[in-house]
Amino acid sequence: MLTAALLQIAMEQTSAGPDGFNYDESKVPAYTLPDALTCVDGSKVATPTQWQSKRRAELLKLFTEQVYGRTPSAAVTVKEELVETAPALNGLATRKQLRLVFERNGVTRHIDVLMYFPVKATGRVPAFLGLNFHGNHTVSADPAIRLPDTWVEPKPAAGLTNNRATDKMRGFEASLWQVEKVIARGYGVVTAYRGDIFPDHPDGLAESVIPLFQNELAPGDWNAMGAWAWALSRIYDHLERGRDVDTHRLALIGHSRLGKAALWAGAQDERFGIVISNNSGEGGAALARRCFGETTKRVNTSFPHWFCGNFKQYNDKEASMPVDAHELLALIAPRPLYVASAAEDLWADPKGEFLSAKIASEVYALFGKKGVEVAEQPSVNTPVGVDVGYHIRTGIHDVTAYDWEQYLDFADRHFGKPNLKK
Repeated sequence: MLTAALLQIAMEQTSAGPDGFNYDESKVPAYTLPDALTCVDGSKVATPTQWQSKRRAELLKLFTEQVYGRTPSAAVTVKEELVETAPALNGLATRKQLRLVFERNGVTRHIDVLMYFPVKATGRVPAFLGLNFHGNHTVSADPAIRLPDTWVEPKPAAGLTNNRATDKMRGFEASLWQVEKVIARGYGVVTAYRGDIFPDHPDGLAESVIPLFQNELAPGDWNAMGAWAWALSRIYDHLERGRDVDTHRLALIGHSRLGKAALWAGAQDERFGIVISNNSGEGGAALARRCFGETTKRVNTSFPHWFCGNFKQYNDKEASMPVDAHELLALIAPRPLYVASAAEDLWADPKGEFLSAKIASEVYALFGKKGVEVAEQPSVNTPVGVDVGYHIRTGIHDVTAYDWEQYLDFADRHFGKPNLKK
């Protein structure tokens, strides 16, 4: 029987579709994972050079063709429109709001970017970058944040029913971002709304950034996940051109479906210094072959617009996939990676997320890096790992202050603590 918390998770994360889930560990099928360190031709990877020059490209190609889809490489015209720079958060931060306007193929799209930087920072600051679920104005109760003018997912609990943002949603997801905590530790926060990039519904393609490049999708072409990942790299481009963020110390973070997108962005774009997956589950950090929690069939049926068409051929056929999540995580190597789970979030398969991180650690070892450093999944609220971090905390599918404390500590270890004025 599902607990109330698990029922809540299922209701919040899924829509109508096949049962396609399993919460019984005894029903996990026997499975054999593809070896991340064995090339397509059967040769073994024994050095970082072999990984970087051969195996990494093979895996990236497989994930591109079979899971996330091809992302166009064509250039797109981008205009940067600075909306404002102003003091914020009771003088603790500077708020910047920017609109990136993209033009190509007779199509114009925009992404509104919200940024907070600590006023006590000296020089360019390290920062966390991630997409948000319901609009920049939900990240903080700050009344000056612009409301999005694109489609917004209905959220009746917050008084949102007409697919347009209202003031009622201000600060609705502030607990997921912990902006004041991040600023106090000397890091910046950079975020944008996923709906500006691809509205999260099956008919969102027409309003997405994809028509900048094409109007129809082949089975191997990108979809929402690819578009969200593409946008994260375009925001990085802006930060790299600017003077606010030390882009060598930029951590990419994502929760749930946006955790999947963050992993895919980090796998493709090696500029991101740290990649963080929070409860990303199926199609993210969890091993698909375990068929525990949300399955490939369930995610592809409930959310047919997330992955490429080719991914649907693995519904109920996970064992035939040429890749699995441990290889997605391995594509982040040798850059620091953090994977987090929640004890009551069985939908995202915490054990599968841990096993994926553990097995990916073998690739980190090639580079002389240290992985999770434990043989078994740790107890709740007991972070482990060095270059591959992992924790499972108490609670449900969420991002909490506890999670952020671990991410900030992880960033301090790998980036060095930010310099702050006294």
